[in-house]
Amino acid sequence: MAEQRDEAAGGTAVLGEAEQAAAGLRLSIDGELAEITIARPERRNAMTGRTWTTLAHVGQNLPDSVRIVVLKGEGPSFSAGIDLAMFSPEGVPGERSMMGMVGDDPRSRAELDAAIADYQRGFTWLHRPDIVSIAAVRGHAIGAGFQLALACDLRVLADDAKLCMKEPALGLVPDLAGTKPLVDAVGLSRALEICLTARTVAADEAARLGLAELVVPGAELDAAVADLVAALQAVPRDAAAATKELLQGTAGRTLDEQCAAERAAQIDRLNAMAALMRG
Repeated sequence: MAEQRDEAAGGTAVLGEAEQAAAGLRLSIDGELAEITIARPERRNAMTGRTWTTLAHVGQNLPDSVRIVVLKGEGPSFSAGIDLAMFSPEGVPGERSMMGMVGDDPRSRAELDAAIADYQRGFTWLHRPDIVSIAAVRGHAIGAGFQLALACDLRVLADDAKLCMKEPALGLVPDLAGTKPLVDAVGLSRALEICLTARTVAADEAARLGLAELVVPGAELDAAVADLVAALQAVPRDAAAATKELLQGTAGRTLDEQCAAERAAQIDRLNAMAALMRG
């Protein structure tokens, strides 16, 4: 019981219970691990702008102790994607309608650009080198839900997972920072095919394409994620962060540049180890 109270206190210290409920999220923090649950099961965990800006707030305010973040959905689906009420004239209660910001004049375009940038920050912080983010996906991960899974460093899928980039079929584009990680994972041609057909990618195909590190029976998803968390925690956090940063930089570097980056990172690690030895 004490551990449960500590987790609740850790989560509410970052994000109050009322804010969690309004955003359709639930946050718990236990030492090095933060778990974020999309908690609108009655809507298949459809997300709104407030969900994303609240995720950004969480990322900005996580305790320094956190090094692993797990995202999951409550109930049988990870997330059905965007709450389509965002595109209605009325919008989502308590939030401004996306359509209310639309206009081709410079002021309207700037306002909409700023709003989408705020939403994207709810996704991009998951790439930070000081944390490892894991998406635990069961059932549907559609549109924004697929992009949230793509924002994570690692994806563990239940065997009933179904991924779909739905936005083009709705007359839209994927705009929540999901296009680059998709292309990085599967290549341009396959990313085009997945997006422009808006087809469903089942768990077994996702594994073949490199969209999932692991696929397990649904009943084993939580245990598989727990095992992965434990394995990640067994590696010293500073070495893990430096290695993640090295790997993230490979796409923009030549081999010689990457070798130089490796040398610089290793010198930093050796100096840190020497400092520890000296006490």
